[in-house]
Amino acid sequence: MIAVTRLNGSQFFINALLIESIEQTPDTLVTLTTGKKYIVVENSSDVIRSIRHYLRSIGIMAALTSPSDTQTEGASS
Repeated sequence: MIAVTRLNGSQFFINALLIESIEQTPDTLVTLTTGKKYIVVENSSDVIRSIRHYLRSIGIMAALTSPSDTQTEGASS
């Protein structure tokens, strides 16, 4: 979950795994895979930064970005 702020200043949390798109117009529009849309105070780069931090914290980013070293696994010279 990531924390975001409504235009009225109240903070709420969005499941980062359900975010489908983030649009930067004068306001930031976050669209979920469920079809729900939220306008938030944070700019799109801040929301993306929060998503990346969340994904790293649960181990998903490491699984997607670290290359596996298949040449040295079980290989002998």
